[in-house]
Amino acid sequence: MSTHDLYTHPVSTSTYDIPLAGDTRFTWEYDDGRERLLALYQKGKDKQWDSTKRIDWDLEVDPHNVMGVPDQSLAIYGTKYWDMLSLKERGELRQHQASWQFSQFVHGEQGAMVTAARIVETVPDLDAKFYSATQTMDEARHVELFAKFLQDKIGMVYPINTKLQELLDETLSDSRWDMPYLGMQVLIEGLALAAFGVIRDISTKPLPKQILAYVMQDEARHVAFGRMALREYYGQLSAPELKEREEFVIEGCHLMRDRIRGREIWTNFGIDPAEVDEMVENSPYMRMFQGLLFSRIVPCVKDIGLWSERIQGTFEEMGVLEASKADLDALMHQDEEIAEKLDAERFAAEEADRKAEVDEVIAAELSG
Repeated sequence: MSTHDLYTHPVSTSTYDIPLAGDTRFTWEYDDGRERLLALYQKGKDKQWDSTKRIDWDLEVDPHNVMGVPDQSLAIYGTKYWDMLSLKERGELRQHQASWQFSQFVHGEQGAMVTAARIVETVPDLDAKFYSATQTMDEARHVELFAKFLQDKIGMVYPINTKLQELLDETLSDSRWDMPYLGMQVLIEGLALAAFGVIRDISTKPLPKQILAYVMQDEARHVAFGRMALREYYGQLSAPELKEREEFVIEGCHLMRDRIRGREIWTNFGIDPAEVDEMVENSPYMRMFQGLLFSRIVPCVKDIGLWSERIQGTFEEMGVLEASKADLDALMHQDEEIAEKLDAERFAAEEADRKAEVDEVIAAELSG
C-alpha cells in the first residue's frame, strides 16, 4: 500500500524541493583531525545496526492504544470535548495522537538525513565530513523504521507540520555551512531527542519503547557532534555574527513550541485550534511536556556559546530557562545505557526461552 493512501489529508505526490544554497567544499587535508570528533566517528561506525533485525517487529500494537500512556496526555482530557467522545472515538483520538507524533518523527528524520548529507557536502573539515557520513546512514535507518511503524502498526500518517517544514526550509536554504548544524543538530534534533525520551520513559508498550530507545542511542551522538563543531566555530565569530545565530535560535524555538500543539489533530475532530491552544496552555501535563521538550535544546545552546541576555529572556518567557542547568553529557550517557540494558534484557530472555526449549526436548527424550 502506498503511504499516500494512509495520510489523513491528501499530500502532493511530487517531491518537495528546496533550492540548493551554499558551496560544496572539498579539502585536500587528510591528516587525522580532531581526536574527540574522530572518536565520535569511530563510535558511529561501531554502533551501526539493522532495524529489521534489532527491532522485534512481531510485537503486537493496538492502534487505539499505541503507547499506553495516560489519557491526561491529551490536551482535551477533562474538558467538554472529551466528555462528548464515545469510547470508540476516544480510541480513534489516541490513534490520531500517536500517528501525528510519529509522523512528525519520520518527517523530521528525513530532514535530518538530508541535512546530514548537506553537512558532508558543505562543512570544510574532513573529520566532520567523516562523522556526518555515519549520521546520514543513522538517519536513513530512523526514517525506515518510523515509516514501517506508522504503516504496519498504526495504519495512519499525518502530513508534515507546517512549523517543522518552515524550520527545515530555513535550515536548508541558508548558504552558511554552520546553519544546518544549528537548525538540525541543535534545534530539530534536540527537540526530537527530548520528545523521544519522554515517550520512551512513560510508554507502557514494548515496541514503541524499544524503537525510541535504540533511536536515542544514535541521536545522543548526533547532538554531541553538533556541540563539538559549533562550540569551536562560534568562539571565533564576531558579535554581529553571533547575534544573527541567536536570532535564528529564537525564531526556531518559537516554531518548535508552536509545532508541539498538534493543531492538525484537533481540526480532524471538529475543534477550533484557538480553543486547543488555550487548553494546551491550561493543561498541567502539556506544560510539563513542553518544559521537558526543551531540556536538550537549552543547555546545548548555552554550551555552544549563544547565551546572550535576549536568548536567556526568550527561554525564561517560555518557562524553560531552568533547563540550562542540565548535564547534557550525563543525559546522553543515560540514553546509551538504556539502549544497552534493553539489549541485554532481550538477549537474556531469548537465551532463557531457548534453554527452556532444549530442556523440554531433553525431558521428552528421557521420558520416552
